[in-house]
Amino acid sequence: MTTERTTTMTTAVRASVFSEPDRPKNLQIRYLNLVGASVDVTGGGEHAQDNRWTCRGCKDTSSSPETDWLWRIRKTASGHASTCRAIQLT
Repeated sequence: MTTERTTTMTTAVRASVFSEPDRPKNLQIRYLNLVGASVDVTGGGEHAQDNRWTCRGCKDTSSSPETDWLWRIRKTASGHASTCRAIQLT
């Protein structure tokens, strides 16, 4: 005689500690870094030269926003978000 054992999986719902920070003026894209701090791309958009990214975790930002077209800045902002581990303190 064999006894069949059933296993019940439970899914616990946790309250998220993440709350989205205020959206800055002219927000174009928002990435999250490895620990949830936002890396915001702001500016005039696709064909503007005033785009910049700013990390709310480590406070790093674009090095030359006067030449950061949106197509170019996507790559650098995403790259920063994929490696930064700084948490947002405020």
